[in-house]
Amino acid sequence: MTLSRPPALSALKEWDAQCQLLTLGRVSLLLRKGGILETHDGFEVEHRRFLLYPTFLHQNPQELQPQYQPLLRPDPAPGQIVLPALAEVVAVHKVESLEAALRLEPLQALTAGAIERRFHYRNRPWIHALLLRVRPLVTPLTLEETPDLLGCVSWVPLGDAAAQAGVAAVGEAGLHDRQDELERLLTA
Repeated sequence: MTLSRPPALSALKEWDAQCQLLTLGRVSLLLRKGGILETHDGFEVEHRRFLLYPTFLHQNPQELQPQYQPLLRPDPAPGQIVLPALAEVVAVHKVESLEAALRLEPLQALTAGAIERRFHYRNRPWIHALLLRVRPLVTPLTLEETPDLLGCVSWVPLGDAAAQAGVAAVGEAGLHDRQDELERLLTA
């Protein structure tokens, strides 16, 4: 699948360890506080398709489940941004119960403490669960780090660069199973 990215296609900044897990298909769920819009139709991410933008600055080993901590690493390409995969949103759930949010711990990389901290961030008790179909890029897209790509923002516009996405890291049957488990945990 070749993508000629229109200006509206962006990259979502997320911890490098989480980007690795998504790209490898080990997880398909992200828990986010920011980068979500509330519309009359419900909750939507600002972009339905986006590239994963690994970040290294704020990764916190204490907030990553122990089995995923070996993925923590220093930036392997300082001065460059290496985008590994295209993500497509399959489902978005606003989770307004801390108990329900904590039940999602086995489906993603954050610890219970990190989930709770994000849930209560800025005194707004909720979090979004994003189920993603992730397609590793045939060749990761490498961009020079520029001031417009940096900063504490969720979304970064990428201009007119193109990338070729490969086969999904998790097949449709596996993703369907993960979606069923997500919905079961949210309604338990």
